[in-house]
Amino acid sequence: MPDILTWQLGPLPTLLSLAFGYLLGSIPFGLILTRMAGLGDVRQIGSGNIGATNVLRTGNKKLAAATLLLDALKGTAAAAIASRWGLEAGIAAGFAAFLGHLFPVWLGFKGGKGVATYLGVLLGLVPIVLAVFAAIWLAVAFISRYSSLAALVAMLVVPVVLWFLGNEEVALLFAVMSAISWWKHRANIARLINGTESRIGSKG
Repeated sequence: MPDILTWQLGPLPTLLSLAFGYLLGSIPFGLILTRMAGLGDVRQIGSGNIGATNVLRTGNKKLAAATLLLDALKGTAAAAIASRWGLEAGIAAGFAAFLGHLFPVWLGFKGGKGVATYLGVLLGLVPIVLAVFAAIWLAVAFISRYSSLAALVAMLVVPVVLWFLGNEEVALLFAVMSAISWWKHRANIARLINGTESRIGSKG
């Protein structure tokens, strides 16, 4: 199995891809947008995360949608632009963008949970599988009414689908990203087990 940091790309392009992806991924759009809208520091409300779900807790749906879109697009841009150097560069940049969102240096390495950026990287590398994620998310969310559970289940399936499609390197990337995002969702998982997780449409 090729080394995920060197492959055939060489150390310099790999390092440049990692740096580019991380810097792009670490842009805290949720924090920037809420501050520009005069809503203060989004880290001081709800879960304290900078992602779209927490931005939605400000009551501004448009800002939440914009945050979701921008957090996804930074993953897409990192993967798609770096892929001009080859698939390995795209994988490196996409992974770094994901890590940048989760652990932005500007915010003391305290970022979001990574679902939007995960989707953006998927769009940049294997866009057809984004439809698989969406279908699974919608099905699980419709049945359970839990957004977090829908995302967690979809992130389990995506690496398997990528593997069966013959995208072994990308499947490995998303297996690692899924594991990290599951870890970031550990509080949600605990609430799901305890039956205290908020359902879609719940006002509590």
